Amino acid sequence: MSELAFVFAGFFVGLVVGLTGVGGGSLMTPILIFFFGIKPYLAVGTDLLFAAVTKAGGTINLARQRLVPWRVVAQLCAGSIPAALATLWVLHRVGPANPAVQSVMTHTLGIALLLTAAAMLYKAARGKVLPRSLPATEVDKATHARHWSLPVLFGAVIGTLVTLTSVGAGAIGVSVLLLLFPLLPLPRIVAADIAYAVPLTLVAGLGHASLGSVDWPLLGKLLAGSLPGIWLGTRLMRHTPERLVRSLLSLLLAYAGTKLIAF
Repeated sequence: MSELAFVFAGFFVGLVVGLTGVGGGSLMTPILIFFFGIKPYLAVGTDLLFAAVTKAGGTINLARQRLVPWRVVAQLCAGSIPAALATLWVLHRVGPANPAVQSVMTHTLGIALLLTAAAMLYKAARGKVLPRSLPATEVDKATHARHWSLPVLFGAVIGTLVTLTSVGAGAIGVSVLLLLFPLLPLPRIVAADIAYAVPLTLVAGLGHASLGSVDWPLLGKLLAGSLPGIWLGTRLMRHTPERLVRSLLSLLLAYAGTKLIAF
């Protein structure tokens, strides 16, 4: 397989992430499995570190704009990091290349993609318009969930899902955060979703690396394409019909999810 094909795949995923905000794992992992024939455990492990690097850059930029609600990020990490470590321990015990484990990965990935597609389609069709800013006096109230345990439990579910499939933080994360923190403006919701994904994907990705589940040369090629792709996508974002792009992408993810479940 031509090395340029991997670079182009990284560029395409980076462009879509920049245009729609959808997590790269929703697209990159299925592409690696279906188009390049990468084993599921290698695709998941490589994509986790791919996501950690790309989202770290986004988090730095958002933090400079003071958009990251760190209380929300801390609550999510309190659930997601222990769940990721527990899932890695199980993978270490049974072996990521075990056929049964790979079957669980592909089927769980398929379900995660279907959930992501449903969340994206709902947001594109029925999503309400949220305020873009919030008075400083209201930020503290907006970052409190109805109960402190809800974001922790949600983080644990996402931590397990991300460690197994590299999918979960994107459209699913934004949709649930909108329910948990209905008063939080959309830019801060997106910032929280991106920021908490960085330590989660880094921990999960390094854990997979310790299991030999990361293809380092492949990771370098994907990042070589994704970084300029994200740069271009974020600049084209204001000039593209978001609902149309998200609707088409949701159909693509639903198709990939269905194929993975039948894989």
